[in-house]
Amino acid sequence: MAPSLNPTALLRLLGSWNTGTLPAYRELADVVRLLVMDGRIPLDVALPSERALAQSLGVSRTTVTAAYASLREQGFLTAGQGSRGRTCIPHRSVPASMPGLAAPEGLLDLAYASLPAAGEAVHRAFADALTELPALLPGFGYDAMGVAALREAIADKYTADGVPTAPSQILVTSGAQHALNIVLRTLAGKQDRVMVEHPTYPNALDAIRAAGCRVLPVALPAGTSPAWDIDAMVTAMSQQRPAMAYLVPDFHNPTGRIMSDLQRRRLARAAASAGTVLVVDETLRGLNLDGVRTAPMSAFSPAVVSIGSLSKSHWAGLRTGWIRADEDLVARFIAARTVMDLGGPVVEQLAAARLIRSFSDPLDARLEELRHNRESLLRLLEQHLPEWEVEMPKGGLTVWCRLPSPCSTALTVLAPDFGVRLAAGPRFGVGGAFEHYLRVPFTLPPEQLDVAVRALRTAQDKLDTSPQLRRTLKPERPAAVA
Repeated sequence: MAPSLNPTALLRLLGSWNTGTLPAYRELADVVRLLVMDGRIPLDVALPSERALAQSLGVSRTTVTAAYASLREQGFLTAGQGSRGRTCIPHRSVPASMPGLAAPEGLLDLAYASLPAAGEAVHRAFADALTELPALLPGFGYDAMGVAALREAIADKYTADGVPTAPSQILVTSGAQHALNIVLRTLAGKQDRVMVEHPTYPNALDAIRAAGCRVLPVALPAGTSPAWDIDAMVTAMSQQRPAMAYLVPDFHNPTGRIMSDLQRRRLARAAASAGTVLVVDETLRGLNLDGVRTAPMSAFSPAVVSIGSLSKSHWAGLRTGWIRADEDLVARFIAARTVMDLGGPVVEQLAAARLIRSFSDPLDARLEELRHNRESLLRLLEQHLPEWEVEMPKGGLTVWCRLPSPCSTALTVLAPDFGVRLAAGPRFGVGGAFEHYLRVPFTLPPEQLDVAVRALRTAQDKLDTSPQLRRTLKPERPAAVA
């Protein structure tokens, strides 16, 4: 059964839509269109019938009929049966392949939300790993489950966080993306639905599509209270019965939000009832800038599958991640993993074990640096781009900005001319949503953030003075995002 939006829910989303500056049907159509583009009304959702919506809004049915007709003409509503059209986005072709990850020389890279290595700590971990390597050299070097020392270190960290874990519940992977691909291969078949937050991490969307699964997006609320629309997620699970849900509840990428324990508990219960496996990406959990205290999602249900990595907290070059799940699932993940590879590099795992054993070193210093960067970026945006609406992140590496007009892709095309590489808002959604949004990382030092924000101001000015550019600029191949 296709999901539907009842009149009351749509009325709440519309807010004060009728300003009287345009014909009522035009204003209604425009607001619904923007809600779809922003991801607040998910795609493939049936809107209320014309009669029901007219009664709820207190307008004539002719007004709603004309608004729906306008949305169909613009490509935001399917013809449907009768008046129950479903939301959609005008078709646009997107290249399937991504260009190389490295930004061209001379560009400040804001498409990445990643840090350089925590130099001394990472170097020391590798030096120590080399002293441990001789003991493992008599073995074959293949270990699909992961080096024992690393699995023990990860299990101990979960246990210290309040989730008792045995090493046999840990599968070491070559990063979080590798972990997600293993989980998808195991838990979700072709055409199965996978629920995601909307917006979400672009590489996760790519992995879900590549697995042949159908993305089921559930919009995050426009405001930060509540940070998640748990009612909508519960409804999506009960109506659509997705095989799994990919979530980033800890300093969500791209918004920086964190899910409360109450929301986690309710979501875990709803998933159990619907038969949906919650797959939780905890890669950013360690980047807690404001000291918010929450329990890991796995504390609320033994059925939760947790994915982690050192890529954001220590260094992406380690290429070390993991999956935490019950032992039966881990056995299935190992079987799926051996189709892709037979194990990860040993020295990197030994180094990762050292880093996890002393997780707060160098993380404490990095968090202080990130707080300073975040403060600098927020100040620069307020000073140079005051018309942008900025969501204050409680952790993570990025700021999610709402632009004054749907120009995210146009800014992304223009920005390299001014020395900046960006990832357009639609990369974080499905069907072209989030043209009103842009993710800006605060991983660069303040002096480079100053240059980057001034460049964004110049690009925004060029768009403001030449609005026709939005129609004539040809989108480049989408930037790779990290």
